[in-house]
Amino acid sequence: MSLAKNALEQGEGILRLTPTWVPRSFCVPGRRIKLHPDDYYVLGGVRGGIDERWLSSTTPAQNGPLTGKNEGLSHIVYKDGAEEKLFLLKDAIDELKGEIIGERIWEEHKSWPMYSKFFDNMGPLPHHIHHNDEYAAMTGQKGKPEAYYFPPQLNNHVGDFPYTFFGIAPGTTKAQIKECLMNFNKGDNKITNYSQAFKLEPGTGWDVPPGMLHAPGSLCTYEPQKASDIFAMYQSLVNEAIIPEELLWNGTPKDRIGDFDLLVEVIDWELNTNPNILDNHFMLPKPVYDQDWMESQGFEEKWICYRSYDYSAKELTVLPGQTVTITDNAAYGMIMMQGHGKMGVWDVETPALIRYGQLTHDEYFVSEKAAKGGVTISNPSKTDPIVMLKHFGPNNPDLKVGK
Repeated sequence: MSLAKNALEQGEGILRLTPTWVPRSFCVPGRRIKLHPDDYYVLGGVRGGIDERWLSSTTPAQNGPLTGKNEGLSHIVYKDGAEEKLFLLKDAIDELKGEIIGERIWEEHKSWPMYSKFFDNMGPLPHHIHHNDEYAAMTGQKGKPEAYYFPPQLNNHVGDFPYTFFGIAPGTTKAQIKECLMNFNKGDNKITNYSQAFKLEPGTGWDVPPGMLHAPGSLCTYEPQKASDIFAMYQSLVNEAIIPEELLWNGTPKDRIGDFDLLVEVIDWELNTNPNILDNHFMLPKPVYDQDWMESQGFEEKWICYRSYDYSAKELTVLPGQTVTITDNAAYGMIMMQGHGKMGVWDVETPALIRYGQLTHDEYFVSEKAAKGGVTISNPSKTDPIVMLKHFGPNNPDLKVGK
């Protein structure tokens, strides 16, 4: 049998994944994603600090000409006797198709069309945008909606600026935004003068459709998103750091570089100037089932990302001393946030510190067949809950998209 078949059989439908670390040259790590303090700049100063961990990813990172081989791609761990063999989750899905992600998703997408990540920056990011499918296609890419959830376990400190700018203030004109973009090389182009910031709260989240300008704040963020890494930075100065002009034109076809009208076109104007951004895009967790019933069964599960058809996410808590069997009607990736125990045949645990290149038992991918059959999770602790985050692909049959 192939490595992929052996691994799927060994895990009884659940695949063990490796940590996938991604640097960003324009970011300063917030140091909350459990990487060892000596390893945040292990790839060298020119690559920048590691401030992202990608989860269940078959999407390569777009980090310019210095991007490493397989950067951003999750690997599966297969234990062959005493040897641990690594191979790409993408290759396994390409080979086994619906056996892993389900026939519904394979037939429509021929791939795993989402991933999640931890984004961990000390300060705010520049006001930037992710293109929709139409504009992303101009550079041969896919559009990118994304969602945010701020896990309490990773936010022992809130960083330098725990506020996110969303959208454009109503009444702003396209000419004003175009002028900001044309002033990109003149220091601060002052684009956030035309936006509004919202304070970020651990245990809550936001939905960010493509075409929406946003400047993420400094909380450590769990981000389910469509399988794309397209973006363009529209703010030239943030936290006194200059943003390279090449990032303004990132995602623009080479023959359209210099076309500021195209940059304005990429902005979904109605979406950005909607006065009800808080009502339409903020997400409080929602119980999946009746709260009292869940507690009587020894667990608690909440929808944490639920406003998009492209992905969704849940937070599952298994109470101390409890064993539960949880069913889902779709494949998902998962990451441990707290506690330790058993999930199916696997040990699961939450490491306090991870060296770059170290293998862990905190991240897995659950095939659709295993999810539908029910995943049994045991928590042996007398005091500590198991908490895990679960990220799903498009059109989750268990979710009614909306508020």
